[in-house]
Amino acid sequence: MTATPATAASVPRHLAIIMDGNGRWAQRRRRPRAIGHRAGARAVNLAIDFCLERGIGALTLFAFSSENWGRPQEEVGALMKLFLNALEREVDELDRRGVRVRFIGERSLFPDAIRERMAAAERQTAHNTRLQLSIAASYGGRQDIATAARALAEDVAAGRLRPEDIDEAAVGARMALADLPPPDLFIRTGGDHRVSNFLLWQLAYTELWFTETLWPDVDAGVLQQALDDYAGRERRFGLTSAQVGAKATA
Repeated sequence: MTATPATAASVPRHLAIIMDGNGRWAQRRRRPRAIGHRAGARAVNLAIDFCLERGIGALTLFAFSSENWGRPQEEVGALMKLFLNALEREVDELDRRGVRVRFIGERSLFPDAIRERMAAAERQTAHNTRLQLSIAASYGGRQDIATAARALAEDVAAGRLRPEDIDEAAVGARMALADLPPPDLFIRTGGDHRVSNFLLWQLAYTELWFTETLWPDVDAGVLQQALDDYAGRERRFGLTSAQVGAKATA
């Protein structure tokens, strides 16, 4: 059955999530923070299932920020082990379900074993089109913009680009996820109301939704609340409501 335009518009093409609250979830249970991260990994699988069921084409998850390297070494080590285990355990199933996996961020900081598994996961799933799953790991939005600026500078220095030709489109083409539509909906769990250096360029006109629910407690009901709220919003992209209405009926 073909969705009506109104129904199609109510489902984001691209969903971005900051998965916050793993550590607090564990602390409330008087368990090590690593237990919270393991519980959070189960919520990741649920979010992937949700997107596949709702026909959401792209999901970007903030797994590990460039600032997270400064956390206690014990926690970072546990995260690295969890990350490697997930890569070894989940990729075949994701591939079977038509999920393309990729990683954005400064991966040179990861141990060799993790970098190798990242590259292998990307190669194995590169042909998939049902869901574009992007994992932001050792990622920062400012870093992303700086990387794009450096690429532009290199093009100018090499004579491939004139400075006067640098515009928003030129910058955007060199940002991470340039081949995807910008996120339509951003979700942050855990109660904080900020974007924390995540996809700063890409979130310019994204609808933001925050919940007190800690990431390991997120279920399909919480995600559906976000979609229901999103469906009721008017996205104007700098225009007036009248202009949006006229454009929709043209």
